[in-house]
Amino acid sequence: MTEQIMDNSNEPSRKDQILQTLAHMLEAAPGERITTAALAKQVGVSEAALYRHFPSKARMFEGLIKFIEETLFLRISRILDDEASAETRCYKILTLLLNFSDKNPGMTRLLTGDALAGETERLRTRIVQLFNRIESQLKQVLREAQIRENLKPSASPKVLANLLLATCEGRLVQFVRSGFKESPLENWEAQWEFLSKNLLSPYSVPTAPSIS
Repeated sequence: MTEQIMDNSNEPSRKDQILQTLAHMLEAAPGERITTAALAKQVGVSEAALYRHFPSKARMFEGLIKFIEETLFLRISRILDDEASAETRCYKILTLLLNFSDKNPGMTRLLTGDALAGETERLRTRIVQLFNRIESQLKQVLREAQIRENLKPSASPKVLANLLLATCEGRLVQFVRSGFKESPLENWEAQWEFLSKNLLSPYSVPTAPSIS
């Protein structure tokens, strides 16, 4: 079930409708390449009408990637505002990514690069930047806690952040590879318990929010 893509109005615009349809097609046909002709048919318009809203299919994919970025990073900001513990912050950021993937299978194909084969390099670069940004946020959370609490973890924040995100990314890849049959959330709680116990135990002590 794909999250609704729309602007601030109550009714989706034609551009939003195109993006919503594209996301559904990516979900309905895992592994298949989406053509503008097929997309136009699903939307109920001509290909020329599609190109009046988006000059290329790459721009349509960029519209979906922008939606992913805005959704994830808005919610990550809320997590950072609401939570003080580094362990809890990491858990909620990663669980957010897995939940988003579970609810938006088609867009998960973008996150894993599955739907970008043969597309312009700038789309893959943008996905790389998205994951780099999430990893940097995890690293910052761990580094700040390490300094604040004078922690002595077994690995650096950089190494831990990379390992945690790699675990999450692997679940997204498995989700796509299974044709969306294996939820990225399956067994996640048990796996997180193992990860936190063995990797993040120094970070499990709650920290008081800063007072400005």
